[in-house]
Amino acid sequence: MAEHRLVSVDIDEDTLAASGPDAEHERRVAIFDLLEENSFEVEGKDAGPYALKLLMQERKLVFEIGTEGGDPVHTFLLSMTPFRGVIRDYFMICESYYDAIRSSSPHQIEAIDMARRGIHNEGSDLVAERLEGKVKVDFDTSRRLFTLICALHQGQVRGPGR
Repeated sequence: MAEHRLVSVDIDEDTLAASGPDAEHERRVAIFDLLEENSFEVEGKDAGPYALKLLMQERKLVFEIGTEGGDPVHTFLLSMTPFRGVIRDYFMICESYYDAIRSSSPHQIEAIDMARRGIHNEGSDLVAERLEGKVKVDFDTSRRLFTLICALHQGQVRGPGR
């Protein structure tokens, strides 16, 4: 349904500042792709279409969901701890993929790309699992949300314990 979708995504620059122009570009692309096509329904609410604001609070990603007009609908925290390993693996395989593009055979590039897609799917499944009971999303939307989470993670300054 047309109301079960996101129409805007806002990133809190105070808590999720991009580390540079490349990180900012990755975020804009991820947001564009997400807004282009998505299925996003806050469970138990019928207030869409939705506006989403993302911010970081105590190493948790805060989802502030409102109506298109700005009325609050639901806020929840998403722990980033379960995502650490899959994000790390995803960044590593992406690095291997970009290296392979420069120097490997098409067969090797295809194999690495298949692994990259597999890890991305794993991250997408984790997003859907962690949103369960809060927000209903389809697989393509969970993939786009995982891409955005990775883009946000890429821009974070790493401190102790991260």
